[in-house]
Amino acid sequence: MPIQAWFPTFIYQAALQSKGATSFNRELWKECLQIREYDREGQRWSKNSYPGGYTSYASMANLHKLSSTFMDLAAKITKHVRKFTRHLDMDLEGKKIEMTDCWVNMMPKQVVHSLHLHPLSFISGTYYVRTPRNASAIKFEDPRLSKFMAAPPKRADCRPMNQQHIKYRAEAGKVILFESWLRHEVSANQSDEERISISFNYDWR
Repeated sequence: MPIQAWFPTFIYQAALQSKGATSFNRELWKECLQIREYDREGQRWSKNSYPGGYTSYASMANLHKLSSTFMDLAAKITKHVRKFTRHLDMDLEGKKIEMTDCWVNMMPKQVVHSLHLHPLSFISGTYYVRTPRNASAIKFEDPRLSKFMAAPPKRADCRPMNQQHIKYRAEAGKVILFESWLRHEVSANQSDEERISISFNYDWR
């Protein structure tokens, strides 16, 4: 082959579990509502920094250590993280990987999650608890975008692998994983109902 692809960016998406997702998400949804009601500090932070929505990112970002349901979620996600890191050829033999942060995001209609990345971690991701019809997708940015110089625009029929942005539809019961340096965002939620997800980071040692 005269042309080969190098330095690929991988994104992992899969069902969290083979069965029981509906009842598990029902329990998570219930706890997410309780957390928001209880977390006054998070409500105040969200009012200023996450307009219209709620996140426990700045107040309760260790939910996997506070709730048996979230502990169960972390154990399930870790199995997927191990599978993903094997695909990435990461040498983690004899090393421990662990979830370091875990927080709730609740996005009512028109709430936006702006472009960002997750520093001080190596794998990050999101688990979708509630994704009503028209819930906004997660959009990833080509990590080379800031380095493009004098590049022409992409063709209308551009292959997915050559696009500068790629979207993954939010689907309840699915987990999505990516390396933490990959920038991403969630555009305005177009649904009349809340889009609820749980985000997390992993570290290794």
